[in-house]
Amino acid sequence: MAKITTGRLLFGNVLTPAGIIREGVIAVSEEAIHYAGEAAWLPEAYTQWPAGNEKTGGGLLIPGFVDVHVHGGDGFDFMYADAEALTAITRYHASQGTTTMLATTMTAGKKDIDRVLSEVHAFRSAPMPYAQLAGVHLEGPFISPKWSGAQNPEHIVPANMEWLEQWETLYPGLIRQVTIAPEGEGALRAVTWLRKHGVTAALGHTNASFEEVIAAADAGLNQAVHMFNAMTPLHHRKPGAAGAILFDERIRAEIIADGIHVHPAAISVLARLKKEGNLLLITDAMSATGLSDGEYTIGDLPVLVRDGVARLKENPEALAGSTLTMIRGFRYLVQEVGLTLEEASRAASLTPAQALGLERTIGTLEAGKRGDILLLDNELNLQEVWINGRKTADPQMS
Repeated sequence: MAKITTGRLLFGNVLTPAGIIREGVIAVSEEAIHYAGEAAWLPEAYTQWPAGNEKTGGGLLIPGFVDVHVHGGDGFDFMYADAEALTAITRYHASQGTTTMLATTMTAGKKDIDRVLSEVHAFRSAPMPYAQLAGVHLEGPFISPKWSGAQNPEHIVPANMEWLEQWETLYPGLIRQVTIAPEGEGALRAVTWLRKHGVTAALGHTNASFEEVIAAADAGLNQAVHMFNAMTPLHHRKPGAAGAILFDERIRAEIIADGIHVHPAAISVLARLKKEGNLLLITDAMSATGLSDGEYTIGDLPVLVRDGVARLKENPEALAGSTLTMIRGFRYLVQEVGLTLEEASRAASLTPAQALGLERTIGTLEAGKRGDILLLDNELNLQEVWINGRKTADPQMS
């Protein structure tokens, strides 16, 4: 790395892989983080940066959040996204602390999925000023009609290898995660293919038994979407998909920490079992996120949002994504579930970065990594956001 003569010094309590450094400092430029640690050990080269460079003091400095399961926000849905919409979604979630994300689709027809892939691919070819789109998460269409949730059952199909191979040929590396019901026709073959190509194979919207999930893990399945939701539940004589995920250390688990989708006690149990980098905080946020109550859509299904809770208009019992943001989920994990700051940060940043294979560049505050940094106050409210070492617009309070 070339010598950097200008940058920013960010002072505060710094959350590093070694723990929280009290009265620490981060030296960051638009290239990368150059130092993160005790202020007393800051190399002289950074103390000599010209006067006038930004120096931020106080608060808690943590890594930017990584959201691998998010459908939209600020009135926009990834299923209908053009460049303007992609900018709006990434700008809004950046204001909530998300610095890297996956554009998550809904179960839809192939032509609609083709269009989303094309739009995201084109968007990623130019510099992205807000949250960085690391790729696409296909949530379906290879799921179970018995657990469709807010997915349109009209578009559910068996796992289709021809589609997967075509998409990988047209857009190499763009698809980073695929949600699949492992009990479905051709699913195990698809799981093996996904893992061979470095794609996360995640079970979800599934009627799978305990035994079927274990067989899928043997084939390479390595993640579960929105744990406890849209899957066969845990029973002491019939553990189901939920029991298999809790049991099998090979399977990471996503969690929506909003107090609506999952009880905090259940999240606590999950967190105790999914240690060593097996718990991921997600939002599952839909287009209404950041907006007021009202009528919206998720994919092509109508949704009613009341008191911030999104439900299908035609089936009020079915939750339709969420209006959660990563900063709110992070606070919930700490303040309501009881995770430590280190545990919550790992679930919100490092573990999803590892799931994407990006842990060498994002997910922690270390020299050489990308300058994706959040400043929080003592109540864990978001104060400032840096992406690629550049400060973004002021966060929207949430």
